[in-house]
Amino acid sequence: MDRLRSLDVFRGATVASMLLVNNPGSWGAIYWPLDHAEWHGWTPTDLIFPFFLFIVGITTELSRKDPLKILRRGALILLCGLLLNAFPYFHLTTLRFSGVLQRIGVVYILAALIARYCSRKVILAITVIILLGYWFILTRGPLEPPDATVAASIDRAVLAPNHIWKSAKTWDPEGPLSTIPAVATALCGILVTPWVRERDVKKLTAAGLVGLAIGLAWHLWFPINKNLWTSSYVVFTGGFACVLLAICIWVIDIRGWRGWTRPFVVYGVNPLIAFLGSGAMARLMGIIKIDGKTLHAWTYKPFKVFEPHVASLLWALAFVAFWWAILEVLYRKNIILKI
Repeated sequence: MDRLRSLDVFRGATVASMLLVNNPGSWGAIYWPLDHAEWHGWTPTDLIFPFFLFIVGITTELSRKDPLKILRRGALILLCGLLLNAFPYFHLTTLRFSGVLQRIGVVYILAALIARYCSRKVILAITVIILLGYWFILTRGPLEPPDATVAASIDRAVLAPNHIWKSAKTWDPEGPLSTIPAVATALCGILVTPWVRERDVKKLTAAGLVGLAIGLAWHLWFPINKNLWTSSYVVFTGGFACVLLAICIWVIDIRGWRGWTRPFVVYGVNPLIAFLGSGAMARLMGIIKIDGKTLHAWTYKPFKVFEPHVASLLWALAFVAFWWAILEVLYRKNIILKI
């Protein structure tokens, strides 16, 4: 754990960023780096989810489990996602089947089984086949508008109308087809794990720069797109993750500059509690009313003395700080949710 403190910091920063972008004070006042790209292209927010799946790949390789434990763990993650989607009303007729945790669960199972039974060369070959195959499949149709893509057609065929993402209704950003290249993101993490173990900053950085270059070049023919999880997006974000992780390893593990890392470590060792707890809390704050106003509205009111974008960001930072305080208490008591 001490040797890989950099990985906990990277994961913690990723989880804290998830909470930050998922919980603005007002969805109508968000600075562009804290919002997703409208369709093609990317913002810093679009890096967060693939970074987490990249880390899933690394941790999967670092702690290999037997097949039954892999299936059990993946199923529990998926179940947690379904329960969070259903909370607090649990109306099964309108339950959204897909979601962030569901994708993590499925990706974990597939990537972990591949890592267990395949050599590094075979894993690389599978990754390349997934990326090229997905490129071929998705370009059999248009890449926009969102509801006209091949992925959207499969979303509608596999996910019943009442169980699809309600914000779009005709497609799902965590749909079944786009989950396949998400597996490749985790496989990229598995492939670089030997360099993480060895703290080989040079190889990680070189691989990252190559990934960034290939992803940006591929973007010209197959646009970087988070919702479609395009192949160029996989390579680009994987390269970005390599570079940032290399920086973390150099700063934390090699140079030993660790005084600033505690808050991120606290987030990094309890990501499931942070995600589930904050998600449930955010929903309750939008439902519970006091004198006709939601709890969210009451807590946001004091921030409205600032310019709207500033107020929205400050509320989001306060939300992240609140959950850091909870996680800090759990960390001190050595309470860590593992499945």
